Amino acid sequence: MVNELLEIIGIFLVVLGGLLNIIGSIGMLRFPSYFLRIHAATVAVIGGSVVPLVGIAFLSYGIHGSEGVVTSLGALGTAAFIFITAPVSSHAISRAAARMRMPRGPLTHDHLEEDGK
Repeated sequence: MVNELLEIIGIFLVVLGGLLNIIGSIGMLRFPSYFLRIHAATVAVIGGSVVPLVGIAFLSYGIHGSEGVVTSLGALGTAAFIFITAPVSSHAISRAAARMRMPRGPLTHDHLEEDGK
């Protein structure tokens, strides 16, 4: 009973990750600004890789039981690494682009200009 529930949750997360990857890809094509495209890329990376990796962890444990613990922990470790590094790298890229004075489109308020950085 529990194994079937873990498999259903895992399949749902893998499919959700695929959908988030498609949404992020569409955002990369459709968004007008460089900074919005970075946001779409981050959504695609986190949603398209972290969510399915968590789903793979559920699937592995649900299908193989205690024998799938190593695969589950590997998938969760990889997901945690991506979850931490993807926002940091996209922030660094955005900050560098802002310092290069790339056009940012219509803004209502710019905190970077206030700081003078």
